[in-house]
Amino acid sequence: MNTPNHKKVGDNVPDSQFPIRVNDTWQTLASSDIFANKTVAVFALPGAFTPTCSKSHLPGFSAHAQELFAAGIDKIYCLSVNDWFVMEAWRKDLNVGDEVTMLPDGNMDFSVGMGLLVEKRSLGFGNRSWRYSMIVKDSVIDAIFVEDFNDPGDPFRVSGAPQMLEFLNS
Repeated sequence: MNTPNHKKVGDNVPDSQFPIRVNDTWQTLASSDIFANKTVAVFALPGAFTPTCSKSHLPGFSAHAQELFAAGIDKIYCLSVNDWFVMEAWRKDLNVGDEVTMLPDGNMDFSVGMGLLVEKRSLGFGNRSWRYSMIVKDSVIDAIFVEDFNDPGDPFRVSGAPQMLEFLNS
């Protein structure tokens, strides 16, 4: 797989809409609601309930949330190309609390805008987000940690919470 032309440090995050449910009512969370006037950690992954995402990526950010907040992060978001119902069921299944907010990118708008949508048809997944994490300050990418596109598997070496904390504390 070749490295796509994705967003870099200094770029604005995509202007996207995320349909969510609050008290059984549909609402829309806009990029401006998420990123404006805040320092935000976002980690994106291929899919809810998948092995690396469920065993390491999401649990790692949940476990390290307080350290991330202490290092200056205002909010932590988990993004995947899944719908709200799947993301919410996954959050509950892993006993993740409100330290991580789930962002359902079911229409792939944010992932496409980031330039980090990848095809995983060979696995029956269709299009998914590539695995990455980033720090966004007031809608501008301050740091981005993208897994190796040349790794044919499901790499998870640079986008975890420990790597983000190492960057924040350096």
